Amino acid sequence: MTSMGKTRRTMSVGLIGAALALTLAAPARAGETPTAAAGWQLTPTGTDARFRGLAPVDRRTAWAAGSKGTVLRTTDGGRSWRNVSPAGAGDLEFRDVEAFDARRAVVLAIGEGEASRVLRTEDGGATWTESFRNTDARAFYDCMTFFDHRHGLAMSDPVDGKYRILSTRDGGRSWQVLPSAGMPDALPGEAGFAASGQCLVSAGPRDVWLATGGGATARVLHSADRGLTWTATDTPIPAGDPARGVFGLAFRDRTHGIAVGGDYRKDQPSSRAGAASTDGGRTWHSSATPPPAYRSGVAWLPHGKAAALAVGPTGTDLTTDGGRTWRTVDTGSYDTVDCTPDGSCWASGEKGRIARLATKD
Repeated sequence: MTSMGKTRRTMSVGLIGAALALTLAAPARAGETPTAAAGWQLTPTGTDARFRGLAPVDRRTAWAAGSKGTVLRTTDGGRSWRNVSPAGAGDLEFRDVEAFDARRAVVLAIGEGEASRVLRTEDGGATWTESFRNTDARAFYDCMTFFDHRHGLAMSDPVDGKYRILSTRDGGRSWQVLPSAGMPDALPGEAGFAASGQCLVSAGPRDVWLATGGGATARVLHSADRGLTWTATDTPIPAGDPARGVFGLAFRDRTHGIAVGGDYRKDQPSSRAGAASTDGGRTWHSSATPPPAYRSGVAWLPHGKAAALAVGPTGTDLTTDGGRTWRTVDTGSYDTVDCTPDGSCWASGEKGRIARLATKD
């Protein structure tokens, strides 16, 4: 085993140990970190923006995008955050960010018509270039994903009865609408949820999945050719209402996926808020013990085969069996969660909250 292999193995064991330590901790009060060997450690952001977009690059570097046109970046593991918001973007609602390194990132603003935009930076946020502005009043963009540093997609709610897909081949510098011939018809009332930047996710060089809600059933659409052709599969997560459906997806490879969601209204229960797939999304099975409430974000722990975290306004849940059973391990409010290949997990949400999963040495 090479020295790099040894390092990766140590990081993997450490991170899995942190997640398992969370399962042994008594749930903290809302907004507090569990008093155990591991837990969410809030970082000082200096803002009250709500961060539904999160893109950690590694243990030191992460980007967050949120309300009031706010974009933050850290290069010291969250000890400090720099406000690198695009000039004049205060009226935009950023709901997704994809980062390639400490200097290059792409952010997505949501909304009807021209409110949906894509901006890109190549200098750590010192300057931004608008690379796409939606001019179709019928379109409303929700999420984006990148397969690599060049190829990426963004998705809009249905236009003319089908989800609209944008494609880039140059790292987000330019975008083109893909043909809709390979996209199945949307259900009446069906749409995506711009809740966590995870309604469109990818794994590997060509596979991508799209999460839906609002229709009669909550579905996951899959494409194996970077968005040219799609197949749709029903999930057991309840829908049938504009507030219910699949809100977040995570695939650790092109086969194993987890879906989370529910009903985002505070006064409504969210039964069957989790599901898992072991065949690339062709079939989905309800979690035997699902998250107890609505969850909007989900992420696999790096290098593991069965551990993942799900987050929502009422807490964080952990699974160690690939999404079959979940246990609440924290009651702080978060909208989205993501983990990096080198072994760090981050979460973000309302009131400027951005946290790292921390462990005792």
